Amino acid sequence: MVDYVTIEKGLGPDGRIAVVRFDRGDGINALSPEALRQLTDAARSFEDDGETSVVVLTGGAKSFSAGFDLKDAEGRSRQTMDMGSLRRHLKLGPRLTRAWQDMEQVTIGAIEGFCVGGGVALAVALDFRVMARDAHMRVPEIALGMNMSWQSVPRMLHLMGPARTKQAVILADDRISAEEAYEWGLVEQVTDPGKSYDAAMALAAKVAAQPPISVAMTKLTVNRLAHALDDLASHMDLDQFALASLTEDHKEGVAAFLGRRKPRFEGR
Repeated sequence: MVDYVTIEKGLGPDGRIAVVRFDRGDGINALSPEALRQLTDAARSFEDDGETSVVVLTGGAKSFSAGFDLKDAEGRSRQTMDMGSLRRHLKLGPRLTRAWQDMEQVTIGAIEGFCVGGGVALAVALDFRVMARDAHMRVPEIALGMNMSWQSVPRMLHLMGPARTKQAVILADDRISAEEAYEWGLVEQVTDPGKSYDAAMALAAKVAAQPPISVAMTKLTVNRLAHALDDLASHMDLDQFALASLTEDHKEGVAAFLGRRKPRFEGR
């Protein structure tokens, strides 16, 4: 089994910063089912860690993540799964984002290159996002005949409001530049290219210098208030995703993506 995720602890003031690095070494950093499991396990590994106050999540030098890996063999096996098996397999994504959102530690994402689809879903589950000036985000799910799931829509709504969330999700082919992401409230800081990690670590040091228990309790309170209705609002998005995956438009969207051509949707 290849390790896509590494964890380094004991950094920064009093050793209270940890860095989780997701890097498949291919410049793309797609989220295969195995990568989803490893990133979920990484988040859960901090559950009983009282020594770490802040976790910085970073990708590779060229990309944060290209989103779900449509070419991965396990991922493609979804096409032949029965509905029960498909629903169970689709829980990998929301399980990942929930694990990162529910961490007691403050989480900061350092984004270089591109952050696409599931990469955006993971990024908006974090507390803060720092993005390089030449990086971009994109949410291509609708162009693939799917819905934006993993409970991402409520999180994006909290950050950007309804109009910008619709713009980001529905206009699937539009790139969101770092400047736009900052203006919309999707990221909190924009840095020079190649400097997002350094800026994220500087922010982490400021957080780590604060009283750990007070920081953790404050994060918990803000999250509970902000996300109180999220489960109600998005409890069906997994089933919507499963339903959308059975449509002809989804098959056409994936085929067009893999064939590097424009899709032709017919609402079927």
